[in-house]
Amino acid sequence: MTVDEDSAPQLPPAPLPEEPVRDVESKSWKILACYLCFYGFMTQLRPGESFITPYLLGPDKNFTKEEVTNEITPVLPYSYMAVLVPIFLLTDYLRYKPVLILQSLSHISIWLLLIYGTDLIAMQFMEFFYGITMAARVAYSSYIFSLVNPSRYQRMASYSRSAVLMGVFTSSVLGQICVTVGGLSFVTLNFISLGFMCLGLILTLFLKRPKRSLFFNRVSQPASAVLNGASPSELDKMNIAERSEAKKQLCGDWRNSVFIRMLKELQTIVKLPQLRIWSLWWIFNSAGYYLMLYYVQILWNEIYPAVDNRKVYNGGVEAASTLLGAIAAFAAGYVKIRWTLWSELVIGLITSFQAGLLFLMNTTSNIWICYVAYVLFRGSYQFLVPIAIFQIATSLSKELCALVFGVNTFLATILKTIITIIIADKRGLALSVHPQFYVYFAYFTFLAVVFMGASFYVIFKFKRQEMHAGELHGQLESSKELCSLDAETPTDKCSKKELPLA
Repeated sequence: MTVDEDSAPQLPPAPLPEEPVRDVESKSWKILACYLCFYGFMTQLRPGESFITPYLLGPDKNFTKEEVTNEITPVLPYSYMAVLVPIFLLTDYLRYKPVLILQSLSHISIWLLLIYGTDLIAMQFMEFFYGITMAARVAYSSYIFSLVNPSRYQRMASYSRSAVLMGVFTSSVLGQICVTVGGLSFVTLNFISLGFMCLGLILTLFLKRPKRSLFFNRVSQPASAVLNGASPSELDKMNIAERSEAKKQLCGDWRNSVFIRMLKELQTIVKLPQLRIWSLWWIFNSAGYYLMLYYVQILWNEIYPAVDNRKVYNGGVEAASTLLGAIAAFAAGYVKIRWTLWSELVIGLITSFQAGLLFLMNTTSNIWICYVAYVLFRGSYQFLVPIAIFQIATSLSKELCALVFGVNTFLATILKTIITIIIADKRGLALSVHPQFYVYFAYFTFLAVVFMGASFYVIFKFKRQEMHAGELHGQLESSKELCSLDAETPTDKCSKKELPLA
């Protein structure tokens, strides 16, 4: 009898039947992981995506810069904000697969409108569907956690993230090769992208629909699972006191009570310093980051209005920025510093670097300098993303992680939409692309000043506490020395002496 059998006497005595089950489970998990990674890779193959702006401004569509900057592009953040919360809820309620199908259909709609659309309304609808695809990304990122055991979460997240980044990199390289080497037109490139999106839809239909999800379709753990050491989720702990009353409520009331309890839990989470600082970074920095992404191709066309499509290097730049971002995200996992002390300083320094890159991008007349600044900007942002994810997720359950990330993303989207209405929309200031980038530069400069100021305050507070602790320690040592030098009943006298607490 082995040690394992000794520790689990309730199992059948013969261990042989378990081996095929374990082999089947291991084989099934590997097949599932390979298919999900292949699906994530294939859905990123959109070689025409890097060239959408020059395509809209070129002779194929012949839209003006003012129309693209102030009427077409602003629809993207508006639609993203409008559909983000409904899609977030439907993703969990419908158990992921229907939303992934919706994302594939939206991708197909984007390329159909790009190819066959001719007027401004069609391009605005194209941006609307693009907003849906962005909001639906949460379906894939959370889908993987509903199909594998918790012990495989880290590996599965790593595999899927790598597959997505490789898909983006391959898509950008393929688009650049087709344009520069193959001499393909942007229209042909869009047809290729449409073909890949149709293939992605077919792959989506073969995805397994899970039986459970994080919030609406959760499965209660049996008592045996708890006895065997399976830890209940944080929401289960929150439900213990109200379990008898919850059974009497209707299904809709139960769902509402879940969100009420999660929102109450957020009040406690906000009080945690590391969660607060990294959530603030996520909200404010990601808003400026995505605004820059929306308008950078227009800036490139302003700096270098290439007549020959072969000399448009958007795909190569996107590939380089994706590769650097992946390397930076990987390197961030090996940074070992005292984050409770240095988080604000690291954020402040990198935000200052980003502000300088935005100023360089907007003032240079050399397109290659602008390209390099863009690559470095994206790399610096991707360096902080995994650190923020770790700092936020390290002390939370997966349910509350999803809620915190969802709230952060929604607040960033609201901020991004407000900025778009004020500076980009034709009903606001309707600024052209260069004045917009001056606004982004001022925005990041302000963030850098705030984070640097916060870092100085945290460091000063830490040093002050350290000095105070040193003084208390010195007083304690002095009191102990006095007690040891006293010859008359030192134990009694020392016990009566009031010693300062460290």
